Amino acid sequence: MNDSDFNAETQRRGGAMETAESRPRRCAFTAKLSRLFAVTCVVFGLSVFAAADGSKVLYQNNFEKGETGKLPDEMLLLDGGFAVQELNGNKVLQLPGAPLDTFGVLFGPTEGANIAVSARVHGTKKGRREPAFAIGLNGNAGFRLQVSAAKKLLELYKGDDVVAKEPFTWESDSWTMLRLQIRKVKDGEFAVEGKAWKQEATEPDKWTVAYTEKTEAGKEPTAGRASIWGNPFAGTPIDFDDLVVRAVK
Repeated sequence: MNDSDFNAETQRRGGAMETAESRPRRCAFTAKLSRLFAVTCVVFGLSVFAAADGSKVLYQNNFEKGETGKLPDEMLLLDGGFAVQELNGNKVLQLPGAPLDTFGVLFGPTEGANIAVSARVHGTKKGRREPAFAIGLNGNAGFRLQVSAAKKLLELYKGDDVVAKEPFTWESDSWTMLRLQIRKVKDGEFAVEGKAWKQEATEPDKWTVAYTEKTEAGKEPTAGRASIWGNPFAGTPIDFDDLVVRAVK
């Protein structure tokens, strides 16, 4: 409600036009309500989303309760200096800009299929050097959805092999949203699907990359935990936030 609407509503209800003295109190109250609404959305947004599409959140972490300079206890470090850091008033899990290698962390429950992971990731380029980062499922040798900024690609890995890829233009110093899922299509066949988009943009309706994983009858893909990965080729930190693991149908 803008000022003209507020004044019109006041008059409609028989109240007097707000005075110069009352305006600061009203504005402060409105601002307080706005902040409360914003906090409520942050705290409950994921749960509302989960209820809306019938999924169940199995793990989530926005790192706001994390101790600065440390990796949360429930996460398993594979390699790298991942630690909670404060960034512009918001806590994130940060991978330092050095050394240059591929580093990862595991988190969430151990599952084989009907599972999804999502996160948002921030990075910056330096000169012509650009980072690579990913989210994954099925453990450290499972599937990874990777933004390979220098190659301008979104790649889907199975272990060390690229099984699907599509053009993707990454924007430096912005947040990128990533979503990856594995779901059973029929006995012995599983769809592995991933997408990426800039945080300010609308989430794509269709999956960007997809792959069909086949197993023996009655078996699922190898179970493992969800993961995040980063390779700071640019020599600048990579920040991860809003990790969510949920069940999917």
